[in-house]
Amino acid sequence: MNMEEKFSDKVKHLEASAIREIFKLLAKPGIISFAGGAPAPELFPKKELGEIAKDVLAQQGEIALQYGVTEGYVPLRDWVKNRLKSQNIGTEIDETIITSGGQQGIDLAAKSLLNAGDGVVCEEPSFIGGLNAYRSNNAEIYGVPVESDGLSTEKLEEILKQHNNIKILYTIATFQNPSGITMSLEKRKKVLELAEKYDFIIFEDNPYGELRFAGENVPTLKSMDTTGRVVYFGSFSKILSPGMRLGFVCAHKALMERMIICKQVQDVHTNVLSQMIAYEFVTRYDIDAHIAKLCEVYGKRCKFMMDCMDKYFPSSVTHTNPEGGLFLFCTMPDGYDSKKVMQKVLEQGVAFVPGATTMIDDKKVYSTFRMNYSTASESQIEEGIKKMGAVLKEIVGE
Repeated sequence: MNMEEKFSDKVKHLEASAIREIFKLLAKPGIISFAGGAPAPELFPKKELGEIAKDVLAQQGEIALQYGVTEGYVPLRDWVKNRLKSQNIGTEIDETIITSGGQQGIDLAAKSLLNAGDGVVCEEPSFIGGLNAYRSNNAEIYGVPVESDGLSTEKLEEILKQHNNIKILYTIATFQNPSGITMSLEKRKKVLELAEKYDFIIFEDNPYGELRFAGENVPTLKSMDTTGRVVYFGSFSKILSPGMRLGFVCAHKALMERMIICKQVQDVHTNVLSQMIAYEFVTRYDIDAHIAKLCEVYGKRCKFMMDCMDKYFPSSVTHTNPEGGLFLFCTMPDGYDSKKVMQKVLEQGVAFVPGATTMIDDKKVYSTFRMNYSTASESQIEEGIKKMGAVLKEIVGE
């Protein structure tokens, strides 16, 4: 039997995340990886979480190990609602639920809204997990370029004029993955204006928003949303632990009803033990002090990586200058293939993410690549960037 012939249209065109495939190449000891997207493991509050887990199981084990409600553990859900409220997120027409990571929230919302052939506009470059969520629902995906202050609103409106099937705009407006760029307030207002004019929904994915280490905060799209057009996705992965698989969604109540039904089909509920541990952590400890520590470390590592790039990379290879998050984006002169460069760099024991993995059409040649600065030490950053610089100078010149 040819099993591939049995695959549904929803999955037969999907490919494994190229970033995950790159990880398989990193098993070789001694590889310096700038390819990941994970928080620094040494900053996990391991001792505190271990003590909390022990207490929760000893004192509330019957609850922690039992089925839970689909919408989420009520104390944690209420805490999230209050935190969002302090950020002017959520109105009387919205509801908030806990999800199994931010990725599940995107998938649930996409399933609840998209029919085959519906249009989704994504930033280009964009997050591969978001792209695959829309591909798996047979959506038509259109790319809008990311400029130094966020997506091009002019190009966005061109797409909206050309296509009458646009239902969703997907954006990581703050510390975008992979570029690290933050959308300006002016562009955020324009995006909301266009959403009203052309009647589409905005997916605002904000997993990195708490990780600001420079510049001034910019209001979220959701905080300026008065009609329920913005679906807001958040996560504990980057501020507490990705392994706990905790995210949340704030969206219009009518949409949330559909998403809850979809979640009941997917996993019934998010891990109760993880939710209870997270709630105890944010109530026993100062979460903002913990986040401030993360920002301090990531800010130093980001600056150090950029300084090393300025020192060792060819002058023709440029990089973004993030004010937060986990990534920066590099651009070589036109015509150079970052996939081929990656192979050369891997031979020197260093890894990064080639730009093609972040694009809608990943078969084309792209001269860009993503760099993660959160997990490597300063000595690893300097050694890795120096090796990359030597390869880049060999390929593109000084």
